[in-house]
Amino acid sequence: MAFYDLPKQAREQLVSEITEAILNELKQDSHDKTLDYFSDDDTYIRKTAYIAIGRIYFANKGLQSKVMDLLDRLFIHAEYKVRQTVINAAGEIGKKDFDIVQKYLDEGLFDQHHAPRNAVIGSIKKMSEVNPVPTLAWARKYLNHCDKEIRREICHGIELRGRKYPQDILPLLKELQHDGTARVSNTLVHVLGQIAYKKGCLEIVMEDLKTWENKTLVSEAIKEIIDVHDRYRNFSYLTQEQGIMFIKNNYESLM
Repeated sequence: MAFYDLPKQAREQLVSEITEAILNELKQDSHDKTLDYFSDDDTYIRKTAYIAIGRIYFANKGLQSKVMDLLDRLFIHAEYKVRQTVINAAGEIGKKDFDIVQKYLDEGLFDQHHAPRNAVIGSIKKMSEVNPVPTLAWARKYLNHCDKEIRREICHGIELRGRKYPQDILPLLKELQHDGTARVSNTLVHVLGQIAYKKGCLEIVMEDLKTWENKTLVSEAIKEIIDVHDRYRNFSYLTQEQGIMFIKNNYESLM
């Protein structure tokens, strides 16, 4: 039975059992059950496992080296779901301790399967939200990478931090303004829309866009920002009409 087919009490019990099993195996230098969880077909079982790894790491300092040894062993596993779960576990640890998990991100960006690469994006999102300084410094190294997919993934990965603190990621986004690859520029426009609809964010984004050189991209970004204010109208601080009026009154030359 799938995780979310279980009633709430049974799910809570299963989470407890998975966490306890992983903890016991770490103490015994074993990983049979842990590997089963990391490779499970159910996304939520794998999520429970990688969240458990993060909690165990921070709650048991004496086991931290064993946690990292476990991740090292599983990171070279042939099954992509295992590598994906390792990277997600690294993201949990990297919320506080970035340096120790950086190698999983560096290698995961180039994994042969898209799932581990997507896990890097997810990990960047959650780490940059709560541990932005080292995460964004790491991300910046890849902004000009020769592989367009790497540039796109980094652009996408830093988005979540920008939803609350657009000023933190706008300097990185600005470095991509002249990227000639459609997948990258489309992602850049998308991210600009995503970081402009919360309270106080539109003003910050628009003021920064005023300094960008690529006026064609800026115009596309403004269209996306306006559209997002309608698509996300239940979450947007301003209505679409208010957003349009703000932009017209202050930045009409950019439209």
